[in-house]
Amino acid sequence: MIHYKTPAEVELMRQSALLVSKTLTEVAKILKPGITTLSLDEFIGAYIRDNKAVPSFLNYRGYPYNSCISVNDVVVHGFPTKNELKEGDIVSIDVGVFKNGYHGDHAYTFALGNIPEEIIQLIRVTKESLYKGIEKAVAGNRVGDISFAIQEHTEKKYGYGVVRELVGHGLGKSMHEEPQVPNYGRRGSGAKMKEGLVLAIEPMINLGVKDVYTEDDGWTIRTKDHKPSVHFEHDVHVQKNAPDILSDYSIIEAAEKANANLFSEYNAIAIHQK
Repeated sequence: MIHYKTPAEVELMRQSALLVSKTLTEVAKILKPGITTLSLDEFIGAYIRDNKAVPSFLNYRGYPYNSCISVNDVVVHGFPTKNELKEGDIVSIDVGVFKNGYHGDHAYTFALGNIPEEIIQLIRVTKESLYKGIEKAVAGNRVGDISFAIQEHTEKKYGYGVVRELVGHGLGKSMHEEPQVPNYGRRGSGAKMKEGLVLAIEPMINLGVKDVYTEDDGWTIRTKDHKPSVHFEHDVHVQKNAPDILSDYSIIEAAEKANANLFSEYNAIAIHQK
């Protein structure tokens, strides 16, 4: 069943989404080679609690950390560890918060230091595909219109692998609600979207093949060919004439650009919120 939100509920969800954005912004300020992903996770958990919210991921279906931190060929659900990040790593950080009865849930991929041109392009194209999908998140369209837009830009135009096993989703009082939002599909397919629907749209795009596998921990998902993967995610409220993006990348990008340890040249050509 799809749960539609009232305008008042959407505003509560905006607060949750923006707290995730603020959390990722604080991470962007301190992210550097030599830092451990476990220390980042502890920082994330403390920041969320200091802002009178609860980490959505902690203990969700047994997940043991505050966030998912996925490095290089890890697509999603990466466990924070004591391993230090190094120059050239790409790091997807996925954060959820529960505040005022509603979840916020989105992700951002960072690059540490100098990275190859093919990775710069993968990051840029994945972020572009997110916004191309969001453009279709208007009342009267179907979920498949979002899916098609993402696949068309990433797989058909650039030949990247679009992960099939993992999808975006509805968001609200539960972290995962209907409908599912695949990153591949046909125009005009899937549920028709109405005002008040809130979606977490999240392309997960691989440099190589689309195939993935799950490690023995039951959570960590890697690319089958061990080539890098990139993940971006926004929380989006469906309206009649234009999508309403509840989360905010602009503050994350500003912190990213100010951190000399992070590669941010691609932000100059990224598609920003309108």
